[in-house]
Amino acid sequence: MTQSESKILNPVPYSKSMTSDVPQSSNPNITPNVPQENTSFQDEQGLEPLNLPETQGEKNQVVDSSDKDVSASDEPSKPMDLDNTIKELNQEVEQLKQQKQDLIAEIEALETKKAQKLSEKTQAVEETLEKMVIEGLRELQQKKQTLELSVEQLERRRDRIREEMKTTFAGISQDLAIRVQGFKDYLVGSLQDLAAAAEQLDLPTQESWEQPSEPVTPPPVSGSTVQFAPQEFAEQTRKIQQILEQYRRNPDYYGPPWQLRRTFEPIHAERVQKWFFSQGGRGTIKSMGSRLQNILVASAVISVLNELHGDRTRFLILANTPERLGEWRRGLQDCLGISRGDFGPERGIVLFESPDALVQKAERLVEDKFLPLVIIDEAEEQISLSLLQFPLWLAFAPDPQQMSSYLY
Repeated sequence: MTQSESKILNPVPYSKSMTSDVPQSSNPNITPNVPQENTSFQDEQGLEPLNLPETQGEKNQVVDSSDKDVSASDEPSKPMDLDNTIKELNQEVEQLKQQKQDLIAEIEALETKKAQKLSEKTQAVEETLEKMVIEGLRELQQKKQTLELSVEQLERRRDRIREEMKTTFAGISQDLAIRVQGFKDYLVGSLQDLAAAAEQLDLPTQESWEQPSEPVTPPPVSGSTVQFAPQEFAEQTRKIQQILEQYRRNPDYYGPPWQLRRTFEPIHAERVQKWFFSQGGRGTIKSMGSRLQNILVASAVISVLNELHGDRTRFLILANTPERLGEWRRGLQDCLGISRGDFGPERGIVLFESPDALVQKAERLVEDKFLPLVIIDEAEEQISLSLLQFPLWLAFAPDPQQMSSYLY
């Protein structure tokens, strides 16, 4: 019997002892290299051995030879399997190390990118806040400057009002007492003059009443010319003096509209009399230093003309800004007791910002037989010569000796 036949007849049983010395790999994909002969042995375990006669010596010889072959085949396979496993494990370790390094590098790149974006956003927010703070500071500075100008104007107005109160209302009780006593003396003197004049009257007899007297022709009154010279209009002059004296000595603070309702000082009366009698109703008056005081003088002139000529008069006010015209309107309402309905194109008082429009309106009034009075505010630096053609005009000239409050 040959050696191959003995292997077939007596296969070596597959046991744990044959594979116990092979190291087990941690990688599940790696399987131990088992000799193909062992698997073939397992597959062929179900075969029945041939019942051939053999001697005891031959059996022992076959068994010994088979054991030697198996041991010889197992010894060279063990080192090869260990080397392969170690190589595979080393490769896996290297791959894991490479993956670790890649992950660390990726994390560092992400952290760097995150820090960069965060710094960019922080810088943008800081720039936006800085711009907002700068804009806010600029607006606050502008408001501060505006408020400082307003406060300065209010302080000037306060000082001016205080000065006016000192000059106008100081010693008001004593002034009233003096005026009451003066009015009493005026009444006593007037009654005495009236009694003396009555005694000197030459009363006509009955015969003189029966004789018809010659008709007296009144002097013609022109609608466009008015004169206040004493020698030509003595009656009108006397009436003007009486009205001004009444305003000065006995002011009526609750009188009818178009009558002066404010305290009329001698300095005011002096300027009005000069304009009526010395300048003939056409000229300039030295400013009182305050628009309110000038309005008081103009109100006295308006009241006198309204008393003399009634509805024939129209008063045209010229000022170059709406604010000054508004101050004129309020001042005239306060001094004359009139309302807003008395202001308008077809009313008693008309307000103008432009001299051209005023000239056109005054020319139409003259054509319609009205008597216009042109009043020019002190702030008018240049006066159109066309304003001087009308019968009555009054301009306030600034006083160079004192600082005017017109610009406040």
